[in-house]
Amino acid sequence: MEVLNSFMTWIFKSRLGQIDNFKQNPISVQETIFKSLIDAGKKTDFGREHGFTEIKSYEDFVSRVPVRNYETFKPYIDKAMEGKENVLWNTETEWFAKSSGTTSSRSKYIPVTHESLEECHYKGGKDMVALYMANFPDSRLFAGKSLTIGGTLENNPLNPLGTARAGDISAVIMENLPFWAYFVRTPSKETALMGEWEAKIEKMARETMDEDVTCMAGVPTWTIVLLQKVLELKKAKNITEVWPNLEIFFHGAVAFGPYRSLFKELIPSEKMRYMETYNASEGFFGIQDQKDSDELLLLLDYGIFYEFISMEEWENENPEVIPLFQVEVDKNYALVITTNGGLWRYKIGDTVKFTSTLPYRFRISGRTKHFLNAFGEEVIVENAERAIQFAAEHTEAMISNFTAAPVYFGGSGSKGAHEWIIEFQKNPSDPEEFNRLLDEHLREINSDYDAKRHKGLALVEPIIHHVPRGIFEKWMRKRGKLGGQHKVPRLSNSREYLDEILGMIEKSEA
Repeated sequence: MEVLNSFMTWIFKSRLGQIDNFKQNPISVQETIFKSLIDAGKKTDFGREHGFTEIKSYEDFVSRVPVRNYETFKPYIDKAMEGKENVLWNTETEWFAKSSGTTSSRSKYIPVTHESLEECHYKGGKDMVALYMANFPDSRLFAGKSLTIGGTLENNPLNPLGTARAGDISAVIMENLPFWAYFVRTPSKETALMGEWEAKIEKMARETMDEDVTCMAGVPTWTIVLLQKVLELKKAKNITEVWPNLEIFFHGAVAFGPYRSLFKELIPSEKMRYMETYNASEGFFGIQDQKDSDELLLLLDYGIFYEFISMEEWENENPEVIPLFQVEVDKNYALVITTNGGLWRYKIGDTVKFTSTLPYRFRISGRTKHFLNAFGEEVIVENAERAIQFAAEHTEAMISNFTAAPVYFGGSGSKGAHEWIIEFQKNPSDPEEFNRLLDEHLREINSDYDAKRHKGLALVEPIIHHVPRGIFEKWMRKRGKLGGQHKVPRLSNSREYLDEILGMIEKSEA
């Protein structure tokens, strides 16, 4: 294993020169990416429809291609999923990454091409390791196994008999890994891609608990569930007793801050390190490249051309869209991406704030909409409102206001949950039935929430407080936010608002 560790370290570090190039020459690298994307797009239905052969500059591109969200982009994606070739990209699209839904559909499907897999997602994985090795040259990462939790795969829902398939981006990546990757990772691919999560966690724990795991990669939520199962099966006090050589957790998808203390409890090791990544269904966008920093390096030679909308402009009918060289430090921007997966001026829904422009580093600052994503569930306001409306209609209730926030994982195996405060104009005929219907309907309309709630593996049933009329008005008045355009924040990954209101209720009842 020592020879393998040395060889693999050398292989991955060979990428550092190219990373330095886009750090030092960001705009010229982006110009090259832009030209290659336009050339590829000329051979597609989308390119012909938007006159790509006439695009000679970025200004031409802006004038011919409107910015779109998933709803307006969906007709093109549907055609590709139905089996039509060269709709969005000039090579065959064999995969579609499934992620949480939008207002009109339970799930959305993002095209994943061979180019986006090789030149974006896999390159991101390689660069993640290369940067880690550069920061920690004493690493023995490849002396043991890397543990990754994959998602699940499914047939293409619009063409189930076709060759193209769908699944979580982690599952798509795992399904297409080169054969040599399985010599350095655990568990088996068959186990990692299992669909039934309770059985999957059990089997993953049994397959990995006697391996020499040196690295973990994944979403904090499921990783915690797996670690707790390993401890249960091994009857160990903490993970260092099971995997003494574990040194790094590459994490992403949700904010890591609320989980940090629990990971320290599970893995009480001074040598344990944590490294953040920003890898979505649409692409691999950022990697933490510095020690002891929460800033991410923007990845510029990954077949992605970046544009940005200042959040000050977001609500405007025609917001100004700017290229990378015009962004400023300490301003919130919504991401707009054009990719080698066939997305053209696509609003991903995430917001970032740059901390430097040479090189371009940033922090993820949130979403363009209020949302709950403490556990990878990606519940948007539209989901919450539809679930509450359904529960109210079936219990003859009328809602005045509501807000919700997460209950984060605690110690001793406690699970996460959502906690709601709901104010009623008319109380439900059956409060317990209302709570049950809210939870069940939210599961029906949001597949990611449903996966986390399945058998209470990551999320247990929600905690719902039914409160008397006037609570939210009193809270808003106290904050100086009553009236005008001020609104109660519906969903938040922070408990700040929820705890303030609960504190007010406790005082009034005292």
